[in-house]
Amino acid sequence: MSPLVGQPLPPFSLQDDQGRTVTDRDLRGAWTILYAYPKDSTPGCTTEACDFRDNLARVQSLGAQVYGLSRDSLKSHQAFIAHQALTFPLLSDPDCALLKPLGAYGLKYAYGKETEGIIRSTFLVDPAGILRHIWPKVSVKGHVQDVLDTLAGLK
Repeated sequence: MSPLVGQPLPPFSLQDDQGRTVTDRDLRGAWTILYAYPKDSTPGCTTEACDFRDNLARVQSLGAQVYGLSRDSLKSHQAFIAHQALTFPLLSDPDCALLKPLGAYGLKYAYGKETEGIIRSTFLVDPAGILRHIWPKVSVKGHVQDVLDTLAGLK
């Protein structure tokens, strides 16, 4: 289990795809699914975003909200949302101000090479702002269902 589980979500202030400032305090009052993904409009990231989109009503029925998080620009997020008809906000973290403290940015291995970048991860935050579950190194297939099952079990 990650040492972050049971700890408050690290303080942050980031812009969403509409240029609005979102902080850790803004997430309080509802369960939050915060998922970190490597890059807008790439195959795995598109699949994951569309799975969250397609299950958003189920997420909301459990009293939760969804935010995507990557280093992409607001313009990139806007295009991704438009092309995929996404119905939840995407946060831009170009400096890894939240990604690094969450452990979602660092060394990873892809195609036999070590690179530095976003590690696909998901964080479940309770209404008080406490991290309740973390999925490090997410495999996209079946992930959203696992998140929903865990959320239902914690409520």
